[in-house]
Amino acid sequence: MLTVTFIRHGESEDNLKALWAGWKDAPLSDLGKRQAQALGQSFSSTQITHIYTSPLLRAHATAQSVFNLQSEPKPSFTVSPNLREQHFGIAEGNKWVIKTPNDTPVEELWAQKIFPVQQSRQDRFPEGESLDDLARRAEVAVRECILPHVETDNVHVAIASHGLCISEMVAALLRLDPGSRRDISYAGLLNTAWTRVEVQLRVGHLLHLDPVNPPPLQVRVTHVNNHDHLSWVAKEPVPLHKGDDGAQAETRAFFGGKIAASDAEKVAA
Repeated sequence: MLTVTFIRHGESEDNLKALWAGWKDAPLSDLGKRQAQALGQSFSSTQITHIYTSPLLRAHATAQSVFNLQSEPKPSFTVSPNLREQHFGIAEGNKWVIKTPNDTPVEELWAQKIFPVQQSRQDRFPEGESLDDLARRAEVAVRECILPHVETDNVHVAIASHGLCISEMVAALLRLDPGSRRDISYAGLLNTAWTRVEVQLRVGHLLHLDPVNPPPLQVRVTHVNNHDHLSWVAKEPVPLHKGDDGAQAETRAFFGGKIAASDAEKVAA
């Protein structure tokens, strides 16, 4: 039986702002550091055998906090670029805008540094990724970080990544289980919250890493958005930046995977 724990990174400095921040590499905020420390302490009595992490600072530092508080023998620690968040191209670092101004061509908005949320899974900002692009990358991450461990007993893989990427990885893993339900969303992770699954090969099948036809799995979700450790973390109130117009809450929900881009305007309405 393989256990996989998906961990969203702690609060980053960019989480305090209403910005497009996929590959923009901001470190953890002071609160994010406390969250990561609390997460590491909560996992200190749980034996993790392998840690995989996004190279982005906010996820890497969160994974390092878990690693530091693991007992000997320490888990392996692997950095994978496929665990990065969705890349938002030319929008990276610019203000996150919910509603599209009426009757203005999108190219003109981009020229003005206005980047409204995309309206479908196929849409992308120039030089960036769509959600469908991210889904394909998530499938590669599953093949690299999860499938090699399926046939090994007593393995616990922890994957430190990002809200949107985790949402796509869980969906990719469930697609390998012909008996899984596809009508349940496992998105919406809080900072340092974790979701856990148990994975095994279906009876009568051997593991083969064919990228076109991976083996059928049995995937059981055991925990969703667990954040009990955060009850011990003191949270200081963070004022909105001038001009945010209430967008901070929506951006946090969006990057946690809680709302789809196509739903953002409904949330703001």
